[in-house]
Amino acid sequence: MPTATMTHKRGGLQHLPQTKRDLLRRIRTVRGHVEGIETMIENEEYCVEILKQIAAVQASLSQIAQILTKGHMQTCLTEAIQSGKGAEKIDELMEVFKYLKNF
Repeated sequence: MPTATMTHKRGGLQHLPQTKRDLLRRIRTVRGHVEGIETMIENEEYCVEILKQIAAVQASLSQIAQILTKGHMQTCLTEAIQSGKGAEKIDELMEVFKYLKNF
């Protein structure tokens, strides 16, 4: 959830092409899982099995968030610190952690 204090600039993923590929692969897997959950619900499958799939999606999203956070720290945060603007980026990251606390 962006806030007024967050900047909307191009991210650091252009510096991490392998990370970008990994994130896209993972998010496409999540999309497939979510579509599978939709089918399970339509077919009125056993609730516990649906919940297991939901847990798998949550775990996958958590991994995606961790990878993206690491990439952000390696690029955007590092560059900001080197240019004397580290405090601003740290505040920005702390703000987003509020939304990721369940991950």
